[in-house]
Amino acid sequence: MYRIETLDEFIIKRQKNFSTATGELTGLLRDIGLAAKIVNREVNKAGLINILGKFDKENASGEQVAKLDIYANDKLIDFLKTSGECAGLASEELEDFVPFPPRNGKYGKYVVLVDPLDGSSNIDVNVSVGTIFGIYRRIGKEDEPASLDDFLQKGTELVAAGYVIYGTSTILVYSTGNGVNGFTLDPSIGEFCLSHRDIKIPQEGPYYSVNQGYYLKFDLEMRRYIDYCSDLNLRLRYIGTMVADIHRILFQGGVFMYPNTRKYPQGKLRLLYECNPLSYIVEQSGGKAINTRLERILELSPEELHQRSSVIMGSPKMIDEMKEFVLRYAPDTVGG
Repeated sequence: MYRIETLDEFIIKRQKNFSTATGELTGLLRDIGLAAKIVNREVNKAGLINILGKFDKENASGEQVAKLDIYANDKLIDFLKTSGECAGLASEELEDFVPFPPRNGKYGKYVVLVDPLDGSSNIDVNVSVGTIFGIYRRIGKEDEPASLDDFLQKGTELVAAGYVIYGTSTILVYSTGNGVNGFTLDPSIGEFCLSHRDIKIPQEGPYYSVNQGYYLKFDLEMRRYIDYCSDLNLRLRYIGTMVADIHRILFQGGVFMYPNTRKYPQGKLRLLYECNPLSYIVEQSGGKAINTRLERILELSPEELHQRSSVIMGSPKMIDEMKEFVLRYAPDTVGG
């Protein structure tokens, strides 16, 4: 008989495979899982407790703030602040990072960057939303508070990343650099249980995901590639929640694109909160993630907390095909 393996059991078992593991990262991942359970509970009853709708203000990225954005952001801060393993948090919802005080005279060894509620514009119409997170080991001195440099690290320095999707079921997907695994929340026992072991993205797939309403605002090479996808009769699927779009492609194959536009010449999605963590997951599952200049997302050097980037990620064969269109139609812009 198949025995259910919970997230906590899985994390602890994986920790034992590393002789140098000390437990701090393990505890941090468990705290994120616990915070996700609380956020999931509120998402599922949002229409009943007056936390639908938006505040009359914008976040640090210039977007309208939903009430659940703030709720999710506050819950993540609450759980991570008391964990003892985290020295600070940076969020898409906050202008600056939040340093955490020491516990027992010591600062945590890690910092966490989050998009507390990706796709929050979909909340009011009951479409899937999610939480994205990335974890870095601090580069500053551990006897000092967290600093900006701890957060402005390349994606190649991630020690763990993942996401939670709040949909028809609630699934947590994460990696610590040794493959990708998914856990589905069983509401009857209140535990995330291993449901998708060693996830591998297909080499190619039947889907392309892009906001095609911006077609005329994309550069020529991206328009030509979208035409190519259409000519192949690939199925256009765009939810407007990055987590949900990537989740589909992770399991069924395809390509997700958010190119630069005239309004956002550097791209719109946040490098630290969205692009890096999801690129890490995609690469760990065997996929690829680059920007429209054909630079690997995880190798980009962040200069500010809310830096934006274009992004194309998904099945490796399809990313390679997209590269050919960029090289053919915009050779003078690549790597310049």
